[in-house]
Amino acid sequence: MKTHDISGVFCAAATPFAEDGSPDHAAFAHHCHALIEEGCDGIALLGTTGEANSLGLWERQDLLDRVIEAGIAPSRLLPGTAQTSVTDTVALTRHAVETGVRAVVLLPPFYYKGVSDEGLFRAYAETIDRIADDRLRVILYHIPQMSGVAISQQLIARLQAAYPGIVVGVKDSSGDLDNMRRTIAECPDCAVMAGADPLMLPLLQSGGAGCITASSNLVASDLRVVFDGWEDPAREAEVAAAQACINAWRELSNAYVQLPTVKAMLARRRGLDGWTRVRPPFVELDDEERASIWAQMEELEHEGAA
Repeated sequence: MKTHDISGVFCAAATPFAEDGSPDHAAFAHHCHALIEEGCDGIALLGTTGEANSLGLWERQDLLDRVIEAGIAPSRLLPGTAQTSVTDTVALTRHAVETGVRAVVLLPPFYYKGVSDEGLFRAYAETIDRIADDRLRVILYHIPQMSGVAISQQLIARLQAAYPGIVVGVKDSSGDLDNMRRTIAECPDCAVMAGADPLMLPLLQSGGAGCITASSNLVASDLRVVFDGWEDPAREAEVAAAQACINAWRELSNAYVQLPTVKAMLARRRGLDGWTRVRPPFVELDDEERASIWAQMEELEHEGAA
């Protein structure tokens, strides 16, 4: 297995909110500590699952500062720091770099559609050039079904050539395993991270570097088993069982709109009803939906214990 600058199991962490709608820093810190104990190498906070684009710049900076103050090592953190404007992206990214984070995860500018690779290169290049800090490490974020803007292999290769040692990876949440394999083939120095839990194993088998996923909020220990054991023939049955568990929990998280469903599942897992809160435009699950999810969680937990 090729060694990459970034590799392992990273959780695309959800963000809990207090009753007044502000980020619940204590609950978030507790969740991050638990995720690391459950097997995550680190936390990718302030991404899609973290409702980052529903938070203001100062809220995002404060969440990062507060979780570090709560004892999560910056070297374990991969914050999302992209905005539609380069100026705001620079502000968030510079702040993150100054805290000592492992890397930042950068969406492309996502408001204008149909933009060229040249335009995307200029946006990323201006961000990197304006920060001008050798500590900066960038993971590009390819999620075209949400952003509407794809990151091509040609763009990845060009950015890595222009900024060696800075642009180190890509989080591919497209769900397209063939696209991930093309990135591995065409950009061999790029750490390709799966954004969908069921794809981490086949991605590792193709030379990928790990995952940054939503279901790792719930199945970090099983993802740890797969990541650590996939190359060991003696652990084949253990890895297969862990993968089956991952797939089942991922399927359940998609029973309704994924993000509110994941947060309802976390409410039960962490024993805190406040986890169900979401910011608009999301809407929390209703009582019937939540009861159904919790009942199915109990069944999965029983099956896992059997």
